[in-house]
Amino acid sequence: MKAYLGLYAARLETPARSLKEKRALIKPTLERLKARFPVSAARLYGLDAWGYEVVGFSLLGNDPAWVEATLREAARFLAQNGSFRVALEEFRLEAFELDGLL
Repeated sequence: MKAYLGLYAARLETPARSLKEKRALIKPTLERLKARFPVSAARLYGLDAWGYEVVGFSLLGNDPAWVEATLREAARFLAQNGSFRVALEEFRLEAFELDGLL
């Protein structure tokens, strides 16, 4: 039996003119994302830059199709519900054997 870990990372470009303004654009969108989808999300890089930020989220499950579809739907939500532009994005799906645990 396997478990599947889906990972998503994106570079968001913002029109913000300050760190406070950028945080007000990105943080609420990530909170809505976590409330709507079963993902863990984090602000990863660029926290001290006002023009961009790298964010990511992950999901663990036993059905690879569900993990991938959910990640892609969450990525669409992120792109459509924020006052920023998704400049780059990356998806990954990793499989882990659970046989030693069963």
